[in-house]
Amino acid sequence: MRLVLVGPPGAGKGTQAEFIADHFGIPKISTGDIFRANVSGGTDLGKLAKKYMDAGDLVPDEVTNAMVRDRLARPDALEGFLLDGFPRNVAQAGELDKILAELGAPLSVVLDLDVDFDEVVKRLSGRRTCKSCGHVWHLEYDPPTKPGICDRDGGQLYQRDDDQPETVRHRLEVYGQQTEPLIGFYREAGKLVAINALGHVEDVTERAIAALTPFADA
Repeated sequence: MRLVLVGPPGAGKGTQAEFIADHFGIPKISTGDIFRANVSGGTDLGKLAKKYMDAGDLVPDEVTNAMVRDRLARPDALEGFLLDGFPRNVAQAGELDKILAELGAPLSVVLDLDVDFDEVVKRLSGRRTCKSCGHVWHLEYDPPTKPGICDRDGGQLYQRDDDQPETVRHRLEVYGQQTEPLIGFYREAGKLVAINALGHVEDVTERAIAALTPFADA
């Protein structure tokens, strides 16, 4: 199965990607992993990307696309893969189609983790992170025994800047402008399957696997 995972920040893509990839026996490929591997490995693309990153600039699409092309051509991805974090816009989606056409491996399906934006704000703004061990608690879904104190090591809990409600709303605005159009793009292409991403992690995983199973041997 050749799968792309999409959904807003806070939809649980990272968590679900691990479970889905493990269930279907395919590698989970994220742009973050690709960037780190190229930069730490000192590849030509990694060196080029690092120049932009060190300058505080966004890495151009053509560099990201080249890294993705290189990763998808490796032997472990020939029988399938799960892409998380790419494509981020319609232009990158078009480039991915070209890459997969060159490899003779068209995309099987795109899974949209559908969740209401208000729920995303609630999810992310309720997170509290331990300054000592880094464990993440949630004020409603997984609260510590003592407010502001980590159960694991007694460390102080704090709210990360990117979990502030106004920051979360801005991230959702950016997603709506840049990434959400992918849903229409893939719906028109007949590749989109959407599931409700609300509820317990295990329940969402069951929905995802049930929705994807028909495409496993496609």
